[in-house]
Amino acid sequence: MHNEREMEEVYSVKMEDEHLLPHDQDDTTTSVLINLYLGHFLARWGARTWEFSVGLYMINIWPDSLLMAAAYGVVESASTTLFGPLVGQWIDNSTYPKVLRFWLLTQNLSFIIAGVTVVGLLISPDLRVTNVPTFSLLAVLTNLSGAVAVLSTLAGTILIEREWVVVISEGNSSNLLTKLNSTIRRIDLISNLFAPVVTGFIISFVSIVASAVSLAIWNILSAFLQYWLLNSVYKGIPALSESNRKRGLKLTTPNHPKQAPSTCLEQTSGHHDTSEDVSSGTFKGVYDSPFIRAWRVYLQQDVVLPGLSLALLYFTVLSFGTLMTATLEWDGILEYIIGTGRGISAIIGISATFLYPLMETRISTLRTGLWSIWSQWTCLLVCVGSIWVQNSTTSAYLLMVGVVASRLGLWMFDLSVIQQMQDQVSECDRAVVGGVQNSIQSFWDLMTYIMGLIISNPQDFWKLILISFGLATLAAIIYSVHVYRIRKHLFHFKKLIMFFNHYV
Repeated sequence: MHNEREMEEVYSVKMEDEHLLPHDQDDTTTSVLINLYLGHFLARWGARTWEFSVGLYMINIWPDSLLMAAAYGVVESASTTLFGPLVGQWIDNSTYPKVLRFWLLTQNLSFIIAGVTVVGLLISPDLRVTNVPTFSLLAVLTNLSGAVAVLSTLAGTILIEREWVVVISEGNSSNLLTKLNSTIRRIDLISNLFAPVVTGFIISFVSIVASAVSLAIWNILSAFLQYWLLNSVYKGIPALSESNRKRGLKLTTPNHPKQAPSTCLEQTSGHHDTSEDVSSGTFKGVYDSPFIRAWRVYLQQDVVLPGLSLALLYFTVLSFGTLMTATLEWDGILEYIIGTGRGISAIIGISATFLYPLMETRISTLRTGLWSIWSQWTCLLVCVGSIWVQNSTTSAYLLMVGVVASRLGLWMFDLSVIQQMQDQVSECDRAVVGGVQNSIQSFWDLMTYIMGLIISNPQDFWKLILISFGLATLAAIIYSVHVYRIRKHLFHFKKLIMFFNHYV
């Protein structure tokens, strides 16, 4: 028994040292997964750079108002809300190489166009007064290219996080999926750490125009490298090629239930298609549309409540997103300080990717989510408290502290919900469910920007803070209800009493 424990410990350390690979993988596969990490990092760097910069661009294009920033947010979030489920279905009905090419081509090209149009708006700040048609054209191009970039990034997220990671980990220890998820999320957060810091220093010590130019150049130079790295992953891991072969067979089979509205269980068991009972005509056409079919698949899953809880957290200004970044800029906080604050929040998030596997192993995925979301809620109380601080600079820094601290719970909760979806959603529904989940998240993100349009005066930002905190509270309650439905209790009160009696 003692020897078995020692062997398990040695095996665990070996897993960490070999980049979280299965024990039977050779050095070639190790290098292939390193390519996966590098390709994912390069793609996420461009996306995180734009995500941080766009709020600063918009507040500089239209000073003293959150209108431009909120308008961009509305366009971006609305596009994902409307087309997210369709992206998921398209991925489910496409081969891996096709999705990979579409993702990288459209994402990088969109960021290049966005960088060029932003440069045009920034070097001619009087355009909105002297030449309204040109200003409107550049603004529309910026918003549309940003929206397309986000949709293509969504395709990449589903491909890597919901498909490839799961396929790679199949047939191995359940801990491998947890560790791969943590590594992928860690790469994203590392990008979120350094991209804003680098961009903030470029803006502060060179110029804001230089940052937009560097964004376009980055995507031009890295596009082909990203494709080479990720394509080598597809070719170098047999499980991905085999999974793609099965997808290809499914798509070319004449009787393939490509348009079936149900889950895999219903598709394979010959379950009666309820659409046959729907009256013909316009309603039947809507009922059988790809958008509605995707939602019907999603609502049949056991992870609806965790997914809704995670989505509600996107209705927030309590992050280093566009609206909060623009407001901090308006408050007089220097760009490199904002970038550094966002970087620190990313460090906290990275620590969550190390802490999550430890907690998940000891208290389960479900309970880790419960502890995580309530710890985030507790930290957000600091943000609420910043409202009543009279000094605007002190209030801004207190707001940043609360947001930074809350990232630990947020990212652990995010990992918990993602893993629950990976474990509980069947393979042929995975992309569809992922698309709908991102659509719901974008809907609440859209609501944030709509509120930003309604409450566009930075002096009224406190109202958005209270609304965001209210939605975070609702998310925590909904997830708690889900946990109670499954476990019939939230906490081991007897253990808590014993612990209290022992130490008090």
